[in-house]
Amino acid sequence: MKILSLNFFGDCNIGLFGKACDNFGLISSMIPEDVKKKIEDLLKVRIFRLSIAETELVGLFLAFNSNGILAPKIISEREMEILKNIKREMGVNLEILRTKHTAIGNLIICNDKGAVISKLFDKREKKIIEECFGVEAEYAKIAGLNIPGSCGLATNNGCLLHRDASEKEIETVQNFLKVEVGIGTVNFGSPFISSGIISNSYGIVVGGKTTGAEIARIMEVFKV
Repeated sequence: MKILSLNFFGDCNIGLFGKACDNFGLISSMIPEDVKKKIEDLLKVRIFRLSIAETELVGLFLAFNSNGILAPKIISEREMEILKNIKREMGVNLEILRTKHTAIGNLIICNDKGAVISKLFDKREKKIIEECFGVEAEYAKIAGLNIPGSCGLATNNGCLLHRDASEKEIETVQNFLKVEVGIGTVNFGSPFISSGIISNSYGIVVGGKTTGAEIARIMEVFKV
């Protein structure tokens, strides 16, 4: 089975605590070793545990793909050293995005083919994102909201967006991420997709409240 249902700390919003790409994954430092191993086996990548901004909200504060990691300016020196070690081990870029908008994970949808970013980023920040990820980026709202990273999640196989995403928004995401895009929900009706899923091309971890119908839709979109 290529899908796993989990809660972290009794919370179904697992995407707030971690993310993955086809190269590696990053999750909360408090995730037990046996749970980390299950996720590694499912997603077929090495998972690193860490904190960000002295919190466990790794998925909220970080954005990354197989080429690079973007971190907010509020990370500690200790956390920066951990990220530098991951950079060396995985051979990826690492950039600190010095913007007042620190919840970077809420503002970017990306895979290894492209990125869709919030209009809160200026052109200088857009260029940094493109260079770090090694892809072209485009500004877009999703469901009329300036938090595309909250409203969608992408792998190299597909992208799932907020249920109220417009046709124009879907087309923009499809063009820049170069994958098929669908709409749906997670965790019994939440439209904020990234809060309830950790996924890459090899498998999917969903929050524990995700229904059978939602899981079927998620598997269809991500093609696993």
